[in-house]
Amino acid sequence: MARQARIKSSTGVYHVMLKGIDSRNIFMDEDDKLFFMEKLKRARELGEFKLYAYCLMDNHVHLLLKEGEELGVSIKRITVGYVRYHNQKYGRTGHLFQNRYNSEPVEDERYLLAVMRYIHNNPLKAHMVESQAEYIWSSYQKYLDAYKNIFSRVDTEIVQSYFKNSVDFEKFSCEENQDDCLDTRTLIKCTDEDIKELIKASNYYSRIMDLPKSERDECINQIYRETGSSIRQLSRVLGIGKRIIENAIKEL
Repeated sequence: MARQARIKSSTGVYHVMLKGIDSRNIFMDEDDKLFFMEKLKRARELGEFKLYAYCLMDNHVHLLLKEGEELGVSIKRITVGYVRYHNQKYGRTGHLFQNRYNSEPVEDERYLLAVMRYIHNNPLKAHMVESQAEYIWSSYQKYLDAYKNIFSRVDTEIVQSYFKNSVDFEKFSCEENQDDCLDTRTLIKCTDEDIKELIKASNYYSRIMDLPKSERDECINQIYRETGSSIRQLSRVLGIGKRIIENAIKEL
């Protein structure tokens, strides 16, 4: 399947998202998150990248970083060891993360601030906590610590140069916004032929019209997520009514 080349950042700064394959959880408990943070710490030491923000959710991870070595090498340092740990712990094999991590370039400091806020607001939007500071698996609290001169492994200097104290930082972080970052936009879209090839290559997808309704809806949803296609495009390629596809996506 054809893929668009990644857009290189002229600043070396990227917003990266790692997602569980088929949207499955990549963290089952807090020990998993602790182990991932150790892999992140080690990769940062070896790759010498700057880490501006992070957030670990159950089925995905957000990172805001400035590459030292090539970005893909650093991401591989983080993920390979974690996948090995996860598979051994839970008695599974195969991929855990989607094969292709998502990334977007961050070309100026204004957008860097927006991405940071977006990342820290993830648990809030998911109704997991009532405030950013309650969530211990993001870098939000690290910024509050930095304003108290408590050592943090997050590179806070750029953000602190914009907000002279924690009150200003918290005000910015909590204000109403229309931040539109990586996973709220479709970055990689597939052509009709791409989708047809995907369906043809999968025994599961190719049987979509023979599946019970619940399985058919799940299949539609998986293709929708994997390809970044529109409802209209899926209707055209699959030969299924738009209303059926729309209901399947809403249902799941």
